[in-house]
Amino acid sequence: MNKAVTEGLILMPPPFADGLGVWSSGDGTPGSPTYDGAANAAFVPSDPDFEGCLELLKTDGTQKLRWMGQMPVLNGLYLRVTARVKAMSGALPNVRIAGFAANANNSAFGGVVLNGPATALTTYGEIVEVSAIIATAARTGVDMAWPGVHHGFVGLDLTGPNGGIVRVDDITIEDVTGFWLRDMMDWVDVRDYGAVGDGTTDDHAAFIAARNAAVNSGRTLLVSEGTFHIGDTLTLECPVRFQGTLSMPAAARLQMTKNFDFPSYAAAFGSEGLGLRKGLQALFWYTDHDTFDLKGRRILLDAPIDLAETTGLDYYAIRRVVCNGLIEANDLPTWNTVTVSSQATYSPGQPNVLTNVGNVANVPVGARVSGSGVGREVYVRARNISAGTLTLSQPLHGASGTQWYTFERFQYILDMSGFGTLERFELADIEFQCKNICSALNLSTQGPVFSLRNCTFNRPKDKAITSIGRGCQGMLVDNCIFLSSESDMRAQDRVSVAINVNANDVKLRDNLVQRFGRFAVMAGTYHLIANNHFYHGDNEQNAVRQAGIVLAYPNTVTTITGNYIDNSFIEHTNEYDPTPNFSNEYSFGGLSITNNIFLVSNVISSFRFIVIKPYGSGHFVSGQVVTGNVFRTVNATPARADGVNSTYADLNYGLFRNVIWQHNTYNGIAVQTESPMTIRHNQNTAATSWTIYTGGKLPFNGYARTVSALVMEGQANGPANEVRTGMPYANVQQGTNRNEVRLTWPSATRGRAVITIRGDNPL
Repeated sequence: MNKAVTEGLILMPPPFADGLGVWSSGDGTPGSPTYDGAANAAFVPSDPDFEGCLELLKTDGTQKLRWMGQMPVLNGLYLRVTARVKAMSGALPNVRIAGFAANANNSAFGGVVLNGPATALTTYGEIVEVSAIIATAARTGVDMAWPGVHHGFVGLDLTGPNGGIVRVDDITIEDVTGFWLRDMMDWVDVRDYGAVGDGTTDDHAAFIAARNAAVNSGRTLLVSEGTFHIGDTLTLECPVRFQGTLSMPAAARLQMTKNFDFPSYAAAFGSEGLGLRKGLQALFWYTDHDTFDLKGRRILLDAPIDLAETTGLDYYAIRRVVCNGLIEANDLPTWNTVTVSSQATYSPGQPNVLTNVGNVANVPVGARVSGSGVGREVYVRARNISAGTLTLSQPLHGASGTQWYTFERFQYILDMSGFGTLERFELADIEFQCKNICSALNLSTQGPVFSLRNCTFNRPKDKAITSIGRGCQGMLVDNCIFLSSESDMRAQDRVSVAINVNANDVKLRDNLVQRFGRFAVMAGTYHLIANNHFYHGDNEQNAVRQAGIVLAYPNTVTTITGNYIDNSFIEHTNEYDPTPNFSNEYSFGGLSITNNIFLVSNVISSFRFIVIKPYGSGHFVSGQVVTGNVFRTVNATPARADGVNSTYADLNYGLFRNVIWQHNTYNGIAVQTESPMTIRHNQNTAATSWTIYTGGKLPFNGYARTVSALVMEGQANGPANEVRTGMPYANVQQGTNRNEVRLTWPSATRGRAVITIRGDNPL
């Protein structure tokens, strides 16, 4: 830095040959005496050493020589004043650089050093050079610190005995700020410590030395231009600025504890994808941070990120967070689905294993399994090549024997399936831009409390969130948006799934899901599904709809509350049961559906909002509460809100227990399901037997199993209007469909009865 160059600052005094009228014998301020015409000063044009100089006879105790031009004093400017002097005769004096520090009005500025170090002249004819550096900063090397000074008048002093004659060469003033440039800058350059930057030489040791210097001086580490190969893990505990880039082995980590964010890692490696991988790698080791911030950046990713491979770990149980950015898939073949077909054998005795798997080495872990008797969202959890077996995420309901299976391995932006256990990993405020090229997230095989907050899943090709094992245990999905890549397709043709679940205790809350094949396919129990809006409609007339939520464990112990269930339905199945016929286990139940909005439009009449689909015989409903819901249809006339899909088997209605359908609102639905249901029956003709019809309103058009209350409203009379005081008894499960109740009186009676009938046995 040189202000004479960069700002045109005038620093250099004129030569003595131009006249002595600008050289003062006083302080140099305007009006002070000059050497022009002075008896003790003369210009010597022919000195053999100086080629023109000032000859001066020392007559004062301190003989001053000051240039009367104002020398500027600026913050950050370092000036060196230099004079070359030789003694000619007489007493030998001392010489030093000196000056007058002035305010803007040329008054003296007090409290500062006004002279540099003195040098004694000891030999006649010997040239002695004296100099001093003037600056506002009191740094080492500064002789005259002038903080706050506006300008100065500088030159030299002769001190010591009088009577000596000296000659002074032209005085120079130069900008030497560059001497302090390294101290003034806030960075340490790795090249100053031996880094080569040729992409081959291992610069690890040089980076360590430069890092230590930066840490000790509180400065930033500058990685200047070049490609610096770092052969081992490098921790940088100082801020870093990248002009060049790094290359590192895959297993070597860059741990930037002061720049732990995505933009810094992208700059470090000159690549968005590699920068993201290296940042994630560091997150799971030591960085003194629990969060990797993408800083709102859009990241273009060329290939899936295998998190276990990237980090070199298969177990992690400390909270880690990635947040605040957009990750977008670049359309390349690396995202293509891998599909393999193989023959294998299944036995319910090993419910989660396929044996004798042909071509087993080519079946990828994490592949979805399809074939006869395979439920929805079954995945390969593990593979044993030597044994020829595959471990599945769920049992198969009807696949006993040997058959051909298809295995599809989808590609995910972030694939965590290589972790045996990954606990407390969180993603927040991230958009996964899949562009119908790939899926978004594949969870670990084990690990509780994976958390998603405020994320957007934009057009995943197949899946948004996949669980191939139990990495979904206790999963939290809150305030997320799921946008389908299949929006233009008919609902029945869509195959995408937003979420699948294998384990327990999942919370799905406040999410928006638009036109997927399904919102969630959920095994496991104890789920909380609240305040979501999932819409799966299309523009068809007389249309078909798919289930928005599939509960695949019969005794699900789940609450579905406050949701907007839009052009889809809830389906309850046992499709993961290897022996799906009822055999004294818990059957369908443990389900509470409360205060939801159900809406459907333009659908076929067979549509139902709540459907049970048994995959084996003998099952029943035990513990189902459906209250406070609104069921509404538009341009459609479904017969009822509830139904049974009897493709494989029907329910055993004679075993229903604790089934409550109450306080629901129905619009555009002919049969309004209710249990307990209260009927006002008018018997106008006296008879000993009264038949009470339920009109198919009991849940799932089930049996009239219990009369829980009976009262006569008004007087009961006989044929001649005589008063009847006897009471009837009730017979339940009457009629062809067992959905009627028969009241039998001691004698012929007419009147009005109010009766409460249940489709279950609450006792």
